[in-house]
Amino acid sequence: MKHFHCINVYEHCCYTVHPENEDWTCFEQSASMDIKSFFGFESTAEKIAMKQYATSIKKGKEIIEFHLKQLEEEGITHVPRWAPPPAPTPSHSLPVSSARAIPACSSRAHPGSTDVLPGSPDDKLDADYISRYLGKLTPFQESCLIRLRQWLQETHKGKIPKDQHVLRFLRSRDFNLEKAKEALCQTLTWRKQHQIDFLLDTWQCPQLLQDYYTGGWHHHNKDGRPLYILRLGQMDTKGLVRVLGEETLLRHVLSINEEGLRHCEENTKIFGKPISCWTCLVDLEGLNMRHLWRPGIKALLRMIELVGANYPETLGRLLILRAPRVFPVLWTLVSPFIDENTRKKFLIYAGNDYQGPGGLVDYINRDFIPDFLGGDALCDVPEGGLVPKSLYRMAEELESEEVKLWNETIYKSASVLKGAPHEVLIEITEVSSVITWDFDVCKDDVIFNIYHSRRAPQPVKRDGLSAHNLACPAGNNVQLIDRSWMLGQDYSMVETALTCREGESVQGSHVTRWSGFYILQWRLYSSPSCTSSSRPRVDDVLASLQVSSHKCRVMYFTEVLRSTDFRGSMSSLESSHSAFSLLSAATSSSNQSQTESSISR
Repeated sequence: MKHFHCINVYEHCCYTVHPENEDWTCFEQSASMDIKSFFGFESTAEKIAMKQYATSIKKGKEIIEFHLKQLEEEGITHVPRWAPPPAPTPSHSLPVSSARAIPACSSRAHPGSTDVLPGSPDDKLDADYISRYLGKLTPFQESCLIRLRQWLQETHKGKIPKDQHVLRFLRSRDFNLEKAKEALCQTLTWRKQHQIDFLLDTWQCPQLLQDYYTGGWHHHNKDGRPLYILRLGQMDTKGLVRVLGEETLLRHVLSINEEGLRHCEENTKIFGKPISCWTCLVDLEGLNMRHLWRPGIKALLRMIELVGANYPETLGRLLILRAPRVFPVLWTLVSPFIDENTRKKFLIYAGNDYQGPGGLVDYINRDFIPDFLGGDALCDVPEGGLVPKSLYRMAEELESEEVKLWNETIYKSASVLKGAPHEVLIEITEVSSVITWDFDVCKDDVIFNIYHSRRAPQPVKRDGLSAHNLACPAGNNVQLIDRSWMLGQDYSMVETALTCREGESVQGSHVTRWSGFYILQWRLYSSPSCTSSSRPRVDDVLASLQVSSHKCRVMYFTEVLRSTDFRGSMSSLESSHSAFSLLSAATSSSNQSQTESSISR
């Protein structure tokens, strides 16, 4: 049997005059290899060929530099450009094309923007236009911009983005022309479908957002970049979603990004240099478990994904200040969805580290540092606060307005009476899973407990239809722990009991240590009984009578997360009420353990 081995390598080198600058020479080198058979080692041969090709490119550069240096030593500093001899033109045929013909992918048309900026020639990208509006570009980068712009002019029927925005897509894809084309096509389609070009003219920000959305534009940084301030720790994200819905918040975030593009253009004209991105300052003072509300996190991830895909390279620097202990959990959830190049622009400061050297003064002039961060500048960004629960709307009402909400925002409701707690059973098969909860106390006070049992409890059976059964229909009140069970023997308490008052919103998580069954329990809060040595007070008696004649109502949502979702960043999270550290002195939390993660910058 005969084996035929054939390896063909084709290498091509091309030197051309740059279509937009006759003083530049473009060099392109490419190679391809065709392997018919090579004893079954075709993959190895391919790797060897790729390594040899890389070496060939490096050697070719050395040869060119050697000859250029040799010409310089001989006193030759200028070589006239070669021009092909005039070709005869037959009388009955088309003229032969010149060897210096401009490639079809290049262009001499005006910059690919809807509005031609002042000082930009109509026929090419000259040096003044580049330095004034685009920034420093290598010949290769400029060539990519011209080619991509020409492709848009030839294929795109709608509004063509400006050169600055096209350049952002090229930079985000490391000037890979094909990847930039694909991303740009997707964003142009998205903008057309959702009428983003008209967003700033048509978007009317609801008054609630104006009052409670704690973000806004504030002067600029030392480089002239627009500065956006977000006081995330003071913003009631859950309240905003429960009142306005996710889609309204998303549209507001998109309008902020559109404003950022306009601010960049304005600052480019004001400072006389290219400004293509902005700086964002995020103050986390007041961040607590309320901000880790799962539907809110999912909405945030969707916003990050959408902004990253359609507004690449618009964030120049992100300064995160006063990061609390709960921040590592938020960062663990969000960071995988942020582009690696974007993550490199993050600077995180814990405590008051931002006030010293290497802090805000390195990026923002002292005159522009906000007053709530120790500066002298008055800041118009709203202080936020808790959105009134009276404005909360159910998912059905929001859906009727064609607002898409995550399914998790549909809460369950339960009534709790004296002697009849409401309990939720959660089976855990994987140790270190994370049980999360989020509930609102709508009426009266409750005590919240978490128990663990190795055997499955059975719902308590009730005989007949009493007044209690009528008040609590099936599914509205469930009791699982049998009265015959002994605490410490049949079941155990895994978290400290938490007293929750009427009107409060409570969020928290628990990392499970054992498999088995966990029971979340809400029971009616009763005033502490008087000791035998003291006479009962009138207020206590009246309070006990009032409690017994009223039922408590809660709205709750629970979810179980795998331990891998938190990547081992914590052992347990403390429950927290909806009060903000700077807005209410009533902020309280349970005495649960929490590992501390170091914050570095």
